[in-house]
Amino acid sequence: MNATQRRRHIALLRSTGFEDSPALTVQSTDGEIPQGRELSLSWLSGTVMTGLTSVLLMGAALYVSFQGQDTFSTAYAALKLAAPRIDQPLATDLTSKTSRLRPVAATRSDKEIIEAAIRQVEDGREIIRNQPFTRIKATLATTATSLSADVPDYDPVAILNKTQPLTAAVLDIATDVYGTDVDGEVAVKTADMPMGFVPTRAISDQGAAEFVRGMAEATFFTEGPSPALAYASVAPSLADLSIAGASLVGVAENVTVVPKKLMAMEEGLGRTERFLTVRTLGPLADTLVRNGFTPMQVQMVEGTLANLIPASGLPEGIRLRILYGPQAGQQNSLVPYRMSIYRPEGAPGDRHIATVALSDNGQYVVGLQPDWQEFPEEDVEQINVGNLPTIYRSIWETGRKHDLDNETIERIIGMYAYDVDMTKRISAGDTIEILQTEPTPGAKPELLYVGLNLGGTTRQLYRFTNDEGVVDFYDPAGETGKRFLNCRPLEGGGTLRSRFGYRIHPIFKTRRLHTGVDLAAKTGTPIYAAGDGVISYYKWQSGYGNKIEIEHVNGYETAYGHLSRFVDGMGPGTRVRQGQLIGYVGSTGQSTGPHLHFEIKINGNLVDPLSVKLPKDNVLAPRYREEFEETIAQINDLMARDPAPVSVAQAQ
Repeated sequence: MNATQRRRHIALLRSTGFEDSPALTVQSTDGEIPQGRELSLSWLSGTVMTGLTSVLLMGAALYVSFQGQDTFSTAYAALKLAAPRIDQPLATDLTSKTSRLRPVAATRSDKEIIEAAIRQVEDGREIIRNQPFTRIKATLATTATSLSADVPDYDPVAILNKTQPLTAAVLDIATDVYGTDVDGEVAVKTADMPMGFVPTRAISDQGAAEFVRGMAEATFFTEGPSPALAYASVAPSLADLSIAGASLVGVAENVTVVPKKLMAMEEGLGRTERFLTVRTLGPLADTLVRNGFTPMQVQMVEGTLANLIPASGLPEGIRLRILYGPQAGQQNSLVPYRMSIYRPEGAPGDRHIATVALSDNGQYVVGLQPDWQEFPEEDVEQINVGNLPTIYRSIWETGRKHDLDNETIERIIGMYAYDVDMTKRISAGDTIEILQTEPTPGAKPELLYVGLNLGGTTRQLYRFTNDEGVVDFYDPAGETGKRFLNCRPLEGGGTLRSRFGYRIHPIFKTRRLHTGVDLAAKTGTPIYAAGDGVISYYKWQSGYGNKIEIEHVNGYETAYGHLSRFVDGMGPGTRVRQGQLIGYVGSTGQSTGPHLHFEIKINGNLVDPLSVKLPKDNVLAPRYREEFEETIAQINDLMARDPAPVSVAQAQ
C-alpha cells in the first residue's frame, strides 16, 4: 500500500469514528465521562452488580413460583377443559414421571356393624334377642385437620372427671352376650330340677385315667409335650423353659422409645398425602368431612364438581388422592390443598376423573392432574414426620372421623391418661379398636371396649358392671386405667423443664440431686392435689418458697414447691381430694422462672414422679374375676366376628 492509499484509508477510518490513540488505560478519573480508550472500574463494577442482582431476583422469583407455592390450582378458563361426567372418558396422558415418595404407612379405617344375641330383662321376663354393635378398627390419624381444630386443650386434671365410674347403664353387657344369633326373640324360663335327676356321664374317671396312661406310653420315646392329668393345657414353668433353652420374653421397664428421623424435622407443618378408597356408594360430602374438609370447603368442592360427579355421590371403588398442607393462621391443623378422583383399576376410560385444588383466594377450582402415581392395594398415607400429632389430638381426630360423640372420645382419653403421656407424638402405624352399642331412639351408644396400640404395645380396657350396678373399665388383669396419684397435677400438665436426678444447679452451679420434676407454666396456673390425702405442711420453706406437702395412704407423700400463693381456708390437717385446687404456680424461693416443683416420696424415700410405678386406684374384687373373664371372652368374640351381611358402613 503506497502513501496515497494509506492516507485515503486512514481518512476513511476516521470518518467512521476510528481513533488512532494509545492503548486503553484505567485512568477513568481523568475526564468526566470515560472515553473510548479508558476503562472505568466503577462503571464495570456497577454493571457486574446489576447483573448479579438480576440473577438473584430471577432465581428467587422462580423458587417461590415452583417450590414455595401454597396452592396447587390452575384457573378453570386456562385449562380449556370440557365438563365430562364420571362415565365419560378423559383424554389424559398417564405417562408423566412419578414424584419421589415420602415415608408411607398403611392405614385402616373400618366402621362395621356386627350382631350378637344378648339377654335383657323386660317386665320381669328374661328375653334373648339380637343386638347390633358398632365395631371400629382404625389406624390413629397421622394428620390433624379441621375435624379436631376446636378440641379443648389437653388438661390432665380435667380428665379426672372423665374417668369416674358410670352408673345407671343403659345396657348391661357383662356376661349377657351369647355366642350365636337367634331368630326373633326367645323367652328364658327357669325351673327347679327334679330331685332324682342325674345327668348322663360323658366320660368315666376310669376311662380318663386309661386315656392319659395310653398317651404317656405312646409319647415316652418321642419328642413332644408330656400329657397332664388335667383337661386344660398347662403353661410351662420358668424352669422348664430354661431347661429347654427357650428364650424368655419380658416387658422392658423404664425404657423410652424414640423413632428414627425419617426426614428433617420442620419447624412448621409440612405436606402429607393420603390415598384411600371409597368402599360404598355415598354422598361426596360424607367422604370430604371425614377427611378434613370444613362445611364451607365441602360446598365449594361440590359446586366445582357439580358437572363431574353424579348426584348420588361417589360410587364404590373410586380412589381418592388428597394432599394436605399448612395454612396461614392455623398452627396445628392442615387443610386439603388438592383432591384428585380416579376410577378403579380396570374400569373403562382413563383413570383420572377430576382434580380440585385450593386457589390463592381460598376457593376450590378445577386443577391439573398431579404427577401419576400407582395406587397401592391398601389405603396408605405418605407421612411428613413433622406433622405427626400428639396422641391426644390424634384420638380426637380419629374419633370424629368415625362419628364418635365428644363424651365418648373424652372418656377414651381419660381411660388412658394415667398410663400414656398424651402430649407425645404418635408413631406411624399406631391403631385403636372400639366396640360400642348401636344407638336407639331412646338410648345413646354405650362404650364396651377400647384397645389402644402405641409403639407396638397394646392396652385393652373392658367394660364390666358389678353387683352394685357400678360400671367401669378394666384391663385383662382387672385394674382400671386410673392411677392412685396424678404425676402432672397442674392445669394443662405443664412443660417438663428438669427431670429427677443429679444435675448442675441453675443457681449455685454445683452438681446436686434434683429431688423432683420441674413443670413450667405461667404464673397463676392452678395446681391440684395429686391424690386424696391430708395436708401436712402449708407454708414457706427455704429454697422451695411457698410449699405444700400432702400425706396419702400407704406411706405415699407428695410435695409442691415455688407456689405464688396458697388457696385460702386450707392448712395442716385439711383433707383434700384428688383434683382439688390447692395453690397457684409461681417462682418463689430459689427459682429461675415460674414452674411447679413436684415430688413424690414412698415411705420417706424420694422417687422419680414420672417413672415410678404407682398402684391403680381401683382393682376388680376377686369375687368378680370369673364373671369378668367371661366378659373378656365375649367381647373378644365380638371383635373377631365377621360383620353383618348388610348395614356395613366404611368410614373413609
